[in-house]
Formats: sequence, C-alpha cells, structure tokens
Amino acid sequence: MAGKIITIAQQKGGSGKTTLAANLALALASTGKKVAILDTDPQGSLGRWFMTRAENFGERDPGLGFRTASAWGARYEARELLKSHDIVVIDTPPKMGVDGRPAIEVCDLVMIPVTPSPVDLWATEPTLELAVNEKRPALMVINRATRRARLTGEMREAIAGLGGDVSQNMIGSRIVFAECMGSGAGVIERQPSGPAAAEIRAVAGEVTKRLG
Repeated sequence: MAGKIITIAQQKGGSGKTTLAANLALALASTGKKVAILDTDPQGSLGRWFMTRAENFGERDPGLGFRTASAWGARYEARELLKSHDIVVIDTPPKMGVDGRPAIEVCDLVMIPVTPSPVDLWATEPTLELAVNEKRPALMVINRATRRARLTGEMREAIAGLGGDVSQNMIGSRIVFAECMGSGAGVIERQPSGPAAAEIRAVAGEVTKRLG
C-alpha cells in the first residue's frame, strides 16, 4: 500500500477525535506499518498524549512519528511525514472552518467520529460537506456507543441518511479509553484481549482495506 493520509475531523468537540487518532495509529503500527501522527488542534491534546507516552514507555515504545502544525500547515507537514512513514493520521480542531481545509485536501480518507446524539449528527453535516467538496472519501464511525441503546440504532440509520459511508464497526463507550489516554497508552496495549482493543482493530482493518 502506497503512503496514505487519514484525517480525523468533526465540527463538534467531545466526539472522541483525539482518542480515535491515538488508538487508530497504534493499531495500524501494530501491523508493521510505519505510522506518524500530526496534531493540528491548538489544544494540543494529542501532543500531550504523545509526550506522556514518551516519558512512560521510553525505548519500549514501538515508535510513532509525531509533529504539530497549524491548520494551514497540515498539508505541508503531512506530506513531509509521508516521506518516511506509511500512514499519517491527522487530528484536527473542532469548529474548523476554511483554515481546516488543507487537512481535508491532503488526505486519502476523512474519518468522522459521531457519538449517538442528535447534536453530533447535526455537526457531522458540514464536515461531510467539506469532504464532498474536496472530493475526498469519508467514513463516519459511531463512537462512544452503547450497543443496546435504541438511540444508537436510530443514529446509524440517520447517519447513513446523510449520504456518506458508515463504518461497519462501532466503538463502545468504555472507561479504558480515558485511562489509556491519561497514561500515553492505547487500548491494544492496556487490554489487548479486551472488547475495546477488538473494536479498534476492527476499525483499523476496515480502514486498511479501504485505503488499499
């Protein structure tokens, strides 16, 4: 597979973009690919996770490339990282407008995490529209879901109605995600045989097939 760029975007904050970016990058790296993460969110949450990881794992870290950039610098920095990596995962700020367009323009796939709430559904429309305008494929992923909740099923139908592709896999609402982010780890490391790791691996596998 030639080098690919994945941009994780969602207009609404709290959708789990950074958590998805970190865990997806680790899952892809675990398959032998050289992966880099690019933080374009001024809050710098992904960068803080990476630095915590460097402090806690040190030489045991399998190694992820990392850079930060302004929203406008995303295109340049992502292409630079791609010279030495197989996959670049870009984390973007919420409420990104025109300045967030470079992160969409440069990518091969836009991933849009959507929590099962009407508010997230409304916020998804402009993000999906931006991907469509830039002629970039988009994959919407239901995140922080409760599988048995009726609202989750209704949201899947509503999301599909927006016109983009909906992931075959969902990511559950699990405390282990927050615990891992605080320690610079990923769920595939903390609970490799757990349901959270299985969900992330399933999403990573689906993404790999789409990019391939």
